[in-house]
Amino acid sequence: MGFVRKWVQIVFGFVMNGYWAFPFTRNIYQGPLKVICAPGLNCYSCPASTTYCAMGALQQLMAGIRFSLESGQYYLGGSILGSLGVLGGLFGRMVCGWACPFGFVQEMLNKIPSPSFSVPRVLRFCKYFVLVFMVFLLPLLVVDEFGGGSPWFCKYICPAGTLEAGLPMLILQPDLKSTLGVLFLNKFVIMIMFVGWSIVSSRPFCQTLCPLGAFYALFSKVKLIKLRFDEAKCTACKACHPVCPMGVKFNESPDDLECITCLKCMNQACKFDAIYLEIGGVSVGSRRNLAPVARENV
Repeated sequence: MGFVRKWVQIVFGFVMNGYWAFPFTRNIYQGPLKVICAPGLNCYSCPASTTYCAMGALQQLMAGIRFSLESGQYYLGGSILGSLGVLGGLFGRMVCGWACPFGFVQEMLNKIPSPSFSVPRVLRFCKYFVLVFMVFLLPLLVVDEFGGGSPWFCKYICPAGTLEAGLPMLILQPDLKSTLGVLFLNKFVIMIMFVGWSIVSSRPFCQTLCPLGAFYALFSKVKLIKLRFDEAKCTACKACHPVCPMGVKFNESPDDLECITCLKCMNQACKFDAIYLEIGGVSVGSRRNLAPVARENV
């Protein structure tokens, strides 16, 4: 199943970044596909991107609310909230494990031979702070003289934006170098930090600062596709602990908000069918009765 997941991640990466004319146009794609919401964290300004970033769009929505109300335009952003709500309700954080390009980049970096360190659990609450304050409150409350806010997360933190958009655009448009300042240096340092951290820890950005992961986690109790735990079959062998890329101890916390439903615990670890997949309340398979496929290395 790991082999299948990797190919799904690759396909999603190419689908969300399918504009390969950018070396010739030297600009970002602005065509009709840009109205489609990217399920994972994928920067709008990436020159290859054919979709919009959900977190970026959500910040822009919050940043424009005051101006919209003052000008009599009551724009509610139904497409943005609806897209995120549908994705969250169907998959929850499974999106992070199967369809997020930046999550895939972190997984590939973590395969570089190196010492391995876990991410302190206390840091996992930081992403909810980022979601509440930098995605919702600050763009809404901190406005300029015209009543418009700023996309705080994209502007000050997002390492995916620096990696996917900032650096490529500097290569495509060298004149942009004259506009660089402290703001870009700050984001560049954050990107380097997470790139290095990803080598020695699994998905550190997903675990600590990703607001999109925090948003999808809110649907953990109601999502359609879930991993379930059969306590009667569990032998407490803890084989599911080391294989989880998010540090979840599934037999101890099967409803953990960090679970990205990557299925590693079910397919690579549990030999007693204590972990199984459920879709819409119906069990659809466990390690034993799913079709055998190639597995990835831990």
